[in-house]
Amino acid sequence: MPRSDHAAPDRAAFADACLAYLAENPDELLSFLQQAGLTPQALRDAMGTERLQQGLLDHFAANEAILLALCANAGIAPESFMRVWHKHNQVE
Repeated sequence: MPRSDHAAPDRAAFADACLAYLAENPDELLSFLQQAGLTPQALRDAMGTERLQQGLLDHFAANEAILLALCANAGIAPESFMRVWHKHNQVE
């Protein structure tokens, strides 16, 4: 993924990539729903919210295997993903 200041990926872009990965991997989607305590309808209702975006990033950041699979499939550097995740986990 080319890197430039004005094209730097953000939480929403990575969350979209996470959702796409989960949509292609039903077992992982089920695991996410169970860990997040969400029903399929609750997931649909939460689409686009910052809370869901952060939950998706947290889920992938906590599971190296799916993080690396996501990054490999989407052409994302794991370091870029973790930078964005860390940025949004800093206490202000």
